[in-house]
Amino acid sequence: MADRERFEELALPFADNLYSAALRMAHNPADAEDLVQETFLKAYRAFDTFEDGTNLKAWLYRILTNTYINTYRARRRRPDETDLEEVEDLYLYRRLGGLEAALAGRSAEEEVLDSFTDADVTAALDALPEQFRLAVILADVEGFSYREIAEIMGVPLGTVMSRLHRGRRALQRALLQKRLARADRATETGA
Repeated sequence: MADRERFEELALPFADNLYSAALRMAHNPADAEDLVQETFLKAYRAFDTFEDGTNLKAWLYRILTNTYINTYRARRRRPDETDLEEVEDLYLYRRLGGLEAALAGRSAEEEVLDSFTDADVTAALDALPEQFRLAVILADVEGFSYREIAEIMGVPLGTVMSRLHRGRRALQRALLQKRLARADRATETGA
């Protein structure tokens, strides 16, 4: 009984964070709830293997990530393969108004971020291939370090860095396309 109480005391405060991450992974509230429930069940069963003094949050996220990969990825016969072209920074900054923004005293990033809604960013994030989306979520949304992400995902540190780079570039490309589409619509309507 003491182990159960200790587990609840230490692990349950992470439930909301785990659910948010699960929802980003699964894209469905019911699947996210199942994923969190399965994560807590696995974590409880393996709680005796958890080492005091180590990062409980990272341990729980690793269980969540592995459960997601094993359960939801297994539903697919083959994971999506994406060949992302490299996009030069200069090209992106020019297309996103970097020159004009620099002249106005604001960075291109500030100008661009002001033009997107949370829904735009969420849609672009959701459209990323799974391996990149998970890395970006863990780093940029959940705030884990590269080392923690490597531990959670069970991949080398270099792989995390590569996935983050490619995921962030794909996000940039998706948001650029969104902005260009808006500009085209504004031109067509004469706004």
